[in-house]
Amino acid sequence: MAEDGEVKLLATVQHIVQTLGRTDTMTEDILKVFSNYDGRLSLDKLYATRAAAAAAAVGGAAGERSVPASLPMPPSAAAAMPPVTSLERTVRTLDRQISQFVTMDRLIWADSADADAFLEAVDDLVGTVQELDAAGTNRGLLDRADELLSRCIARLEDEFRALIERPDDAAPQVPGGLGSDESEEEDYDADDGFGDEPIPIARPVSDFDIVIDALPPGSVSDVHQIARRMVDAGFGRECAEAYAAARRGFIDESVARLGIRSRTADEVHSLPWEELEFDIARWIPAFKMVFRILIPSERRLCDRVFEGLAPYGDLAFVAAVRTQALQLISFGDAVAAASRAPERLFRVIDMYEAVRDLLPDLDPVFSDPYSAALRAEVSAVCYTLGSSIKGIFMELENLIRRDPARVAVPGGGIHPITRYVMNYLRAACGSRQTLEEVMEGDLGAVGTAAIAVDPDRPTSSLAVHIAWIMDVLHKNLETKSKIYRDPPLASIFLMNNGKYIIHKVNDSELGVLLGDEWMKQMMSRVRRWSMEYQRGAWAKVISVLQTGGPGVGSFTTESMLQKMQMFNNYLEEICTVQSDWVIADEQLRADVKSAIVDSVMSAYRGLIGRLRSSPEAARNLFIKYTPEDVQARIQHLFEGVAK
Repeated sequence: MAEDGEVKLLATVQHIVQTLGRTDTMTEDILKVFSNYDGRLSLDKLYATRAAAAAAAVGGAAGERSVPASLPMPPSAAAAMPPVTSLERTVRTLDRQISQFVTMDRLIWADSADADAFLEAVDDLVGTVQELDAAGTNRGLLDRADELLSRCIARLEDEFRALIERPDDAAPQVPGGLGSDESEEEDYDADDGFGDEPIPIARPVSDFDIVIDALPPGSVSDVHQIARRMVDAGFGRECAEAYAAARRGFIDESVARLGIRSRTADEVHSLPWEELEFDIARWIPAFKMVFRILIPSERRLCDRVFEGLAPYGDLAFVAAVRTQALQLISFGDAVAAASRAPERLFRVIDMYEAVRDLLPDLDPVFSDPYSAALRAEVSAVCYTLGSSIKGIFMELENLIRRDPARVAVPGGGIHPITRYVMNYLRAACGSRQTLEEVMEGDLGAVGTAAIAVDPDRPTSSLAVHIAWIMDVLHKNLETKSKIYRDPPLASIFLMNNGKYIIHKVNDSELGVLLGDEWMKQMMSRVRRWSMEYQRGAWAKVISVLQTGGPGVGSFTTESMLQKMQMFNNYLEEICTVQSDWVIADEQLRADVKSAIVDSVMSAYRGLIGRLRSSPEAARNLFIKYTPEDVQARIQHLFEGVAK
């Protein structure tokens, strides 16, 4: 009976061990507890019982009581069971060592000695797994080692992320350590409508030749050691994902501090221009900051953390920066695809130049196959912004064509469309190099692609576009001139606008782009319009003053007196009607007045001389306007602006 009770006791202990002893280390610990509690449960007896059960199972004795195999085998049972191999002992030892670390409730790397010991155990375990896998003879032991390795990797990943996200947690605690400078002033973004706390906005950066060291050198070394173990264990992709997840928060916060909000394309397209212009003004420095400082710094950190561990550093880098990079790129795409109203040109040019200028610097940053697609996205948004600039220029042509010819400008002055277009083109020429770049391929459309293009000559693509716009403007002004019922006033209108165009061209790089030949043609038009004005307004005056010259008796005294009266009437009519007309350019006004004086005064003096030479006419001659009076009245013409 006593022997039967002991067998039952051993069976009970073995059942407990089998239930609770999930690892060899836990099994041994449980057996030690029982052996210390009851002398009948010595380790030798337990090992012997297990060996006997195993031998009976091998020999096929059906009458023997079976013993669970979870009990460790004692050395004395070597004859009944195969001996415990060195690999089994190694796995048990590593299980015991590693379990102490993975169950810690603090960072292992808070103590450098613990970190070194843990890494050494991991190295041993990785080597053991590789040896077992190569042997392929003990699948059960390999599975146990793999399970232990998975626990190691899980804890390594936690430590890895903690060292990246909170490097100070693993640093020695020093009283009075460095903290943030509370006195430093920061701007804050307005409430975004979701009730969140205001976002502090970073100050603008002008020096982009800097690098952000997000982690101290010691932390970089630590995370590199962890990354190397994870890669060696076959968990390189998981390590890259953990790095990206840990760094993404820092990158997101950095971009948020630049004042950038995520907007969909539909939101961008529906924004009022004033609000969108404000967003663009923030986007440009943010884009430069992210792609010149933040992303290159992230590449530098990835290269140090994953040194010698390609391609996982490239994978980690792309995964960390892709979201924010694509957010900035998508905003540029949305702006490029939005309304092409002419007033948007200059902001779009600013965006294009910001992207274009940094493209060469991105080649070493996005040099690997995994980030090449991101580099292509930046190039693509540069192209779409350039296409938008072309489209805006086309829209300027459409704007001119659609400008209605409804209301005449008082006095034949300069039309608002002329002022708008010329000032617009002058401002656009401030970015002439950029405009030449985006329009470079258009010359092929007009059949001159084979000609060597000099950007400073009228054969350049920009010059062709501007010359075309000028032609559209000229036709529009000619249409508007037909609103005036008085043809001479229509000529004044064309003169004013033509002279204004010439002045704006001469006073800017438009003159270089349009060339001397275009300028000569424009000046010829102004002279033609001036002649048309003089013929239309003063031809009848000059005609009535004609007397046929000395010695010609074709005009009687009476007819010459009638001519004098008609001249007075015409002069008064012209001066009354044209008193509100205006010639805006001072030199053009003086030239037109001088031409009128030259053509009118000589004929008027001739008529007076003929009348005074006739005794009959002299007795009845009344000169209402002396030549000086006539000249004075002419000099007071075209002062509509002053009045």
